[in-house]
Amino acid sequence: MNRNKWSGIVNGVESNTQLKANFLMLIVTMLWGSSYLFMKMGLDSFQEFNLVALRFGIAFILAGAVFYKRLIRIDFKMFFYGFILGTILFLVMSVVTIGLKFTTISNAGFLFSLSVVFVPLLVAVLFKIKPERKVVFGVSIAIIGIALLTLNHELTINTGDYLIILGALFYAMQIIVTGKLTKNVDSITLGILQLGVAGAWGLLFSLLFERPHLPSTTESWVSILALSVLCSAIGFIGQAVAQKHTTPTQTGLIFSLEPVFAALFAFIFVSETLPAKGYLGATLILMGVLTAKINFKKPFMRKRFSQTVDGSKV
Repeated sequence: MNRNKWSGIVNGVESNTQLKANFLMLIVTMLWGSSYLFMKMGLDSFQEFNLVALRFGIAFILAGAVFYKRLIRIDFKMFFYGFILGTILFLVMSVVTIGLKFTTISNAGFLFSLSVVFVPLLVAVLFKIKPERKVVFGVSIAIIGIALLTLNHELTINTGDYLIILGALFYAMQIIVTGKLTKNVDSITLGILQLGVAGAWGLLFSLLFERPHLPSTTESWVSILALSVLCSAIGFIGQAVAQKHTTPTQTGLIFSLEPVFAALFAFIFVSETLPAKGYLGATLILMGVLTAKINFKKPFMRKRFSQTVDGSKV
């Protein structure tokens, strides 16, 4: 078999593997998009910290059962990193869960996607790195989108929308901290530990400020199991598996569909709709997120390089 034919087979296998990984990532994104609906359902039966405790406690048990061999080998450094990330995750989900009491599922999905825009802004502030023009442009579009999506006739934003935006900011911080802490440790083990820490914080706060209880109705069981099994345990494991076989750019673009799935589930299951300006605002937020994420130079440079190699353009 000649080299070109062998190379074609290898490239075909790699392409097929990446396609499967992207499809798995799409499923994970769809599950995460549904989490806003299930959190909203859960808030009918649970107080906020109780919901967080059950969601991440069960997810930790399930993910730990799958990767128990990794957990056996944890050391103090790994536990410390997991404690930091789990604490930030608890802050993120507590703020978002409380915020959902005062805003719509669709608003929550689109506003939380702003974390993608907040990451480069925080990096610029914390590490004195000038943000790229595309990020500044994306932020500008997103701000207009936020105004259209959230401002009422009195030109004020409700408490829930503020909390979701704060949750997006916390999540951007978690993304940055995760990038720093996962360089020399096993990322899957670290991810499982953060689920456990988030669940433990939820249980502690629930014991202090609430009356924690287990699900007692069919709807409450559905919301908790969906959040813990589908959105957290399977979502986390699926992401870990898929990201090994696809690119960060494609991962980011697929994740950008999360608020779209959130709005779709809200429309299908609870008949939630937005006013015309709300849909325009949601579209602008999505455009801002994509603008900040896409590398516009890469495709252009690749095309130009290929034309030069082919001899069609020098």
